[in-house]
Amino acid sequence: MKRKYVKLVELEREKERPEMKKSEKGIQTLLGPESTLEGKLVFEGIVRLDGHFTGTVESKEGMVIIGEKGVINADILVHTAIARGEIRGNVRATNRIDLRSPARIFGDMSAPVIAIEPGVIFHGNMSMKPK
Repeated sequence: MKRKYVKLVELEREKERPEMKKSEKGIQTLLGPESTLEGKLVFEGIVRLDGHFTGTVESKEGMVIIGEKGVINADILVHTAIARGEIRGNVRATNRIDLRSPARIFGDMSAPVIAIEPGVIFHGNMSMKPK
């Protein structure tokens, strides 16, 4: 399978629809399952990663969703992280981390709230500290 290198595509911009509240926006950026991206991803809102990403992921108030087919080799620092795919790197969230089956996490995690469903594979250290 040939991997394609693509730029992240904005699906919805706040300037185009200022009447929408942050919680109503949905996913603003998507990396599809056949895509590969390397670098530093800094964003606001919600980003879904279903492809391959290598680098760093950062967002003060944003949410990152790692789909089942997502393979992420990165350190992640976000408000909220939800994972069903594979992460190789450390994950820090200022709000919460949700690991949903069949997620595979190889690295340390830190957040005030960490939820792990049965069936998740986790190799690393975990720290839960209040906000």
